[in-house]
Amino acid sequence: MSHSFEDALSEAALPASGEPAYLKGLNPHQREAVLSQDGPVLVLAGAGTGKTRVLTTRLAHLLHSRKAYPGQILAVTFTNKAAREMKERIGMLIGGVVEGMQWLGTFHSIGARMLRRHAELAGLKSNFTILDTDDQLRLIKQVVKAADLDEKRHPPRQLAALIDRWKNRGWLPADVPNGEAYGYAAGKGALLYAAYQQRLLDLNTADFGDLLLAPIKILRENPDVLEEYRRRFVYMLVDEYQDTNIAQHQWLKLLADPRHNICCVGDDDQSIYGWRGAEVDNILSFERDYPGAKVVRLERNYRSTPEILSAASGLIKENRGRHGKTLWTEAAEGDRVTVLSVWDAEEEARQIADELELLPKKGERLASAAILVRASHQMREFEERFVAVGLPYRVIGGPRFYERQEIRDALAYLRVVHQGDDDLAFERIVNKPKRGIGDKALQDIQTAARRMGVSLGMAARRLADSDEITGKARTSLRQLMDGFDRWRIAAGSLPHVDLATLVLEESGYVEMWQADKSVEAEGRLENLKELIRSMEGFENLQGFLEHVSLVMEAEQNETGDKVSIMTLHGAKGLEFDTVFLPGWEEGLFPSQRSMDENGLAGLEEERRLAYVGITRGKKRVQISHAANRRTHGLWQSAIPSRFVSELPPGAVELKEGLGGGGFNARQGFSENRWSNADFSSSYDSPGWKRAQSNVRPGMQRPRAPLIEAQATIVSSDPDSAGFGRGDEVLHAKFGRGKVTHADGNKLTVRFQDGSEKKVIAAFLNRA
Repeated sequence: MSHSFEDALSEAALPASGEPAYLKGLNPHQREAVLSQDGPVLVLAGAGTGKTRVLTTRLAHLLHSRKAYPGQILAVTFTNKAAREMKERIGMLIGGVVEGMQWLGTFHSIGARMLRRHAELAGLKSNFTILDTDDQLRLIKQVVKAADLDEKRHPPRQLAALIDRWKNRGWLPADVPNGEAYGYAAGKGALLYAAYQQRLLDLNTADFGDLLLAPIKILRENPDVLEEYRRRFVYMLVDEYQDTNIAQHQWLKLLADPRHNICCVGDDDQSIYGWRGAEVDNILSFERDYPGAKVVRLERNYRSTPEILSAASGLIKENRGRHGKTLWTEAAEGDRVTVLSVWDAEEEARQIADELELLPKKGERLASAAILVRASHQMREFEERFVAVGLPYRVIGGPRFYERQEIRDALAYLRVVHQGDDDLAFERIVNKPKRGIGDKALQDIQTAARRMGVSLGMAARRLADSDEITGKARTSLRQLMDGFDRWRIAAGSLPHVDLATLVLEESGYVEMWQADKSVEAEGRLENLKELIRSMEGFENLQGFLEHVSLVMEAEQNETGDKVSIMTLHGAKGLEFDTVFLPGWEEGLFPSQRSMDENGLAGLEEERRLAYVGITRGKKRVQISHAANRRTHGLWQSAIPSRFVSELPPGAVELKEGLGGGGFNARQGFSENRWSNADFSSSYDSPGWKRAQSNVRPGMQRPRAPLIEAQATIVSSDPDSAGFGRGDEVLHAKFGRGKVTHADGNKLTVRFQDGSEKKVIAAFLNRA
């Protein structure tokens, strides 16, 4: 039953003391955060300190004390789920579901509400549509094409990523600095951004970045509108403030002035989303932005043991950019954080699987444990080990390793090389990367295959030598089929690992992801490298593909008692009794790429990510690092992450795996990563030189075998189905014609419009 605001207040029972029941049970610092209602307040809520309770109780108290009505409070969250939960909790605290909180929601939902109210001030109509990511990219491609730019040299995804970054920083096209503009097409970035924005207006649409950028522009250019909102929002509350970007910070600052009744709740030590625009400096500079602000530290932890908190606090103290706080707990002492040293990644997976199998024997559920990895490619060893021993698991926040898009695509290429009649695999990759073989061409291939009673691959080969498919599609199809012929020849003499590398490079699939400038692209390249590495343990391609099929058959029912596998980024906000943190090695964690691109700021964000990982554990945490990891077929020595040495000794127990650690600091830092150059399509690359030496020393490319293969394919075609020179025929697409030449099942036909085309006999009927 829903209630009005007044009904909810009248039904909120007050104990004899006259104090609302919802204040009972708050610790002193939580209570201070709730009752400090006027003026700017920053609540530094450490991991597991009851942040959500403080936020919802504060909002409920504003309502209960009649400091503001629901419509006078702006409450901002980062997810719709968090907004729903906040509203439900407030209703529970003050009695019934409170209506009228139309300004409680995410940044984007509230921004969209503002923009619809004042659409005309942004050059839009109130019924504007909001583009999703795919439509946004499609529109940017149109802009790039209109500028007569080569998409291969200047990928539209790169421009899309730049525009997203500029909008996160609150930059309109005129605000983009020259240095930033040169990030795309030799200085044309800002001009293309302006053209894209104009196209949005022409289509009466906005992208997600505009949902904040446009309101900021409206508020700055229209003082009367700004004043209206400043009067409306008597109080403001912001959750997860450490994750805000510059545009969100600007929007909040505009609305909070001059009253400054803003309360921001967050944890600078858990700011881990810099790669998607979050600015930790927003929370670090709160007292500068709002002079006289009260800072309340929530340091009492209700989740973890003292040992876990000691390890986490000791680690995060190494960061310079932080407000500073120390977590503590009244919980009983527990196990020290374990640091396990193993020989390689396979042993790491075995050791963790063995420990997980002991949990049910101790009366604990597998669901109470989680494996948190820095990079998604680390998941493969664990998935394969768990399948081998029958340990149930679930991957949270993404698909299993072999179910990932890029892995499925790569496997599809290898399946077609191994078995040319695999129609499902062929259909998946015939236009990946995009090569002009669109839906119409694919439909023609499918029709031909049905008529001739052959596989899609065989039909494609025949259509490539006919006029059934024309233009770019025909050229691309011929090149693709030539590629498969070449790779099948190479498969006879190349090791399957080198063959897979060759296929992914020559097909253009790796180049496609190298040109993709999205956040996910680097991870997809890493996963492809991990796929290549995973093939090394198998005798041949057939054995590997059979193994993958068995792994994919593993049951993935999301219910039941299963251990969770996820990335560290995906684990924020979650908690588990037992947490495993594998791969703590230099280059992998902290990520070398993050440090190379962002220097000290990148390192400190990596350390915050380590802090988040440790503080997910309630009872026990195990960190592990390997002495060796295989990358692209080569063993590389690794040394423990610097984060290991930063853990306070008193909170840590060192443990050596069955294979022994064998670490030596003199080994130096591991280059445990691939750059795009490692997957170069150049035939001068070491991988190709190694591969070609196995085919025919001195040859640049195996062109001669390709010609032989084509000759075999042509000679194996069936006959012309009884058609001969002079026969009159009828073609569904080209109409009536006469056969002028027959070559196997390929006929040359002169049609009534005067054109002469090569067609396949199966497509013809007698006239």
